[in-house]
Amino acid sequence: MRTEEVLLELKSSPGGLSNEEAKKRLIRYGPNQLEEKNRITPWKVLVKQLTNVIVWVLAAAAIISLMAHEVINFWAIIGIILFVIFMGFLQEYRAEKAMEALKKFVQPSTRVRREGTLKEIPSREVVPGDILVLESGDMIPADAIVMEMIGLRIEEAALTGESMPVNKEKDEMIFAGTQIVHGKCSALVVSTGMGTKLGEIAGLVQQEEESTPLQKKIAKLARKLAIIAMIGSLVTLVTGLSKGAPVTEMLLISIALAVAAVPEGLPLTMTITLASGMSHMAKHNAIIRKMLGVETLGSTTVICTDKTGTLTRNEMFVRSIIIPDKELEVTGTGYEPIGELFDDGTPVDVGNHKGLKMLLTAGALCNNASLEELGNEWKGVGDPTEIALLVAAAKAGIWKDKLENEFPRLQEVIFTSERKMMSTLHDTQEQLMVFTKGAPEMLLGRCTRIYGLFGVRTFTEQDREEMLEKNRELAQRTYRVLALAYRPLNIKNGELEKDMIFLGLVAMQDPPREEAKNAIETCHKAGIKVVMITGDNQETAKSIAREIGLSEGTVCLDDITDEKIRDIVADGAITGTELDELDDEEFKSVVEAINIYARARPEQKLRIIRALQERGQVVAMTGDGVNDAPALRKADIGISMGVKGTDVAREASVMVLQDDNFATIVEAVKMGRGIYANIEKFTTYLVSRNFTEMILILIAITLLGFNYIPLLALQILFINMFNEVVPAISLGMDPVRDSIMHKKPRDPKEEILSRRNLVLVVSIAFTMSIVSFLVFLAADPFMDIQKARTLTFVTIVSMALFVPNAFRSLDEPAIRMGMFSNRLMLTGMLITLLLILAVVYIPLFQAVFELTPLSLEEWVMPIGVAFISLLIAEGIKLVARGRKEDAAVIAGADL
Repeated sequence: MRTEEVLLELKSSPGGLSNEEAKKRLIRYGPNQLEEKNRITPWKVLVKQLTNVIVWVLAAAAIISLMAHEVINFWAIIGIILFVIFMGFLQEYRAEKAMEALKKFVQPSTRVRREGTLKEIPSREVVPGDILVLESGDMIPADAIVMEMIGLRIEEAALTGESMPVNKEKDEMIFAGTQIVHGKCSALVVSTGMGTKLGEIAGLVQQEEESTPLQKKIAKLARKLAIIAMIGSLVTLVTGLSKGAPVTEMLLISIALAVAAVPEGLPLTMTITLASGMSHMAKHNAIIRKMLGVETLGSTTVICTDKTGTLTRNEMFVRSIIIPDKELEVTGTGYEPIGELFDDGTPVDVGNHKGLKMLLTAGALCNNASLEELGNEWKGVGDPTEIALLVAAAKAGIWKDKLENEFPRLQEVIFTSERKMMSTLHDTQEQLMVFTKGAPEMLLGRCTRIYGLFGVRTFTEQDREEMLEKNRELAQRTYRVLALAYRPLNIKNGELEKDMIFLGLVAMQDPPREEAKNAIETCHKAGIKVVMITGDNQETAKSIAREIGLSEGTVCLDDITDEKIRDIVADGAITGTELDELDDEEFKSVVEAINIYARARPEQKLRIIRALQERGQVVAMTGDGVNDAPALRKADIGISMGVKGTDVAREASVMVLQDDNFATIVEAVKMGRGIYANIEKFTTYLVSRNFTEMILILIAITLLGFNYIPLLALQILFINMFNEVVPAISLGMDPVRDSIMHKKPRDPKEEILSRRNLVLVVSIAFTMSIVSFLVFLAADPFMDIQKARTLTFVTIVSMALFVPNAFRSLDEPAIRMGMFSNRLMLTGMLITLLLILAVVYIPLFQAVFELTPLSLEEWVMPIGVAFISLLIAEGIKLVARGRKEDAAVIAGADL
């Protein structure tokens, strides 16, 4: 079916739909997105809670209580079961919703033509009848029919499995979910959402998210701890029975200990911590697409970053125009076309300077960007370099839209990283005209004439050398320089880019981001190497590097015997051409000393990553184009650009930057380190707390017998349900401190319970158990067993007021953390205090938990002992910190 017929059928036009009609069709057809299967619903989360092994263990305890006619125990345990289900549902559902919300942060966008104007809209708002404007790197958002195209090739592997790109011609269909790998086109949308070919097979492409290595580590640890807990409970049961304890009561206590010792809070707390941390990172413009990224971020040792838009602002401004014998200054900032051209302080009348007018015309016509005024703001859509050329031309009263109406485009030779040029062919009515822009070193060699002050003349070798020298001079001043040329033609055939007339140079500046220098300094303190990879020339790259504090390298020439390598990497900055001269072994030997890659091609990023990884580095790599996808997949952390990045790059990445800012990468690394550190904190805390009651009961039964057991089953369950998870969650959300970026990157092979952490777990668990047993003895259980149990119970619960503070840092003293920096922990302490008072003084709870009221004087001992436990924990940390170097040697010891 021909495009013209489809246009009539869909009631559209080459200029696109009106905004009002697009809104109506969005309501009629719905958003352009696939219906999501396996959506998280409250019912699914609730049913999942019933599979919790703790619920079934508690249910067994309730049945035993009922069989023993312990009615109060029965209903109390039922209440605890309902509380476990409710809290698990509440926390997990909130975490799932947070993760679901994260998926919506990255909204793919696409360019469409509406009311004759090019607009960028979210892909979900594309409707049938829209005119898509697509180019290399774009993911096609809907099924469409090609209207116009230039060298169009599309990767359709997602639909057909065919690995080779396919050529597309006018009137052929292109499909949602496929990517343009070469060329460009405009296309008429015919189907969206579930009506597309991709929608028909949506069920095959939707997959559940797999567990990450970090989740697997936690699950493995939880299983091991559960086995230890079950063995400990069985030993307690056998010990109690050997001491003559009643079978029913001993079963209840053993089950309660099993529940208390099984770390059911670990997976839940980790999920909440990850969801909260990733949500926080998203608010700081770093979207983590895969949970794996959080773990790996903390281990990053090298960040390979693009320059333009990441280390710089990606807002090009034309500052100078160099024509024969003159350098003109261009005033004005931003995309607003207000400014003038000056020749040594004197305004230039472009109308009286034909060569200058031709240069600005070439910059406007050999251009795929657009410039428009939206309200009171001028907005450019497209490549920043091309937008800068449009703004410069508009300042002289030369507008692209008007030119294109007068001189329609007939053909385009697209820019490639190999040619470093772009050309367009136009019909000027009098004759055909080719306009070309590109890198000076590439374009100057194709010019044979020059537009001088008195018209066109021969382009001499002296002219060429002067322009190359000017190019080098401008590059050293951090300018990006483009050369412009044109060529009249009589017939439309043959090679376009030869025998051209040189017009001049345009010098643009993309200033460094103010925050980039601080971010790089932070990386250096954190033991992270920063590598700049840019397509710009070497002098520009070095100049920007100096401005932001990025050294050119640390090559020790004495270690290099090969003269060729010595010459290439003498200053730690090399070009893509020089990189090609090194074989893999030669490159690997010096890769860690190189900080700047200039004139680098996208495909060379993959080689850089491989060399760094073979040297044992954990590499984060940025990218935005189709050619960057292999490198992004290969990198330990692939980082795509959210502003200028292609859909292909985003799909291949682990992290998406919403602001394309290098400082955001560093902030994400800091957050990644902080999240992993928090996981270490709450894991160490939970495991130490989980085994405290079990050790206490074993000590008491062994030394005093069953009749003088310090805690009853319900008291143990209360401690586990209300006294451990809240502090653990508050540790998981502990604010990330700046000091975390003063440490070296973490070894990714290191286990969560490293040797140091294991020492903390065992030491603190035994300390809290022994201290609690001493309180029990000091309360004289032989005279008043209920009072002694109450004091022991209050002591263990009160430890949650103090001891979690010791875990806010496993290295530094608690006093350095700041008492009020973790508000969630303060809230948890307040809730814990209110719960203690409630169960001790409210008669109903007194009866259920078999506690007795305490006088004001009697509170001194449990509160004092709980505070002393914090001091002892701090002392244990101090000893462990003194042995830190030894622990690092044997890092990764398994439990």
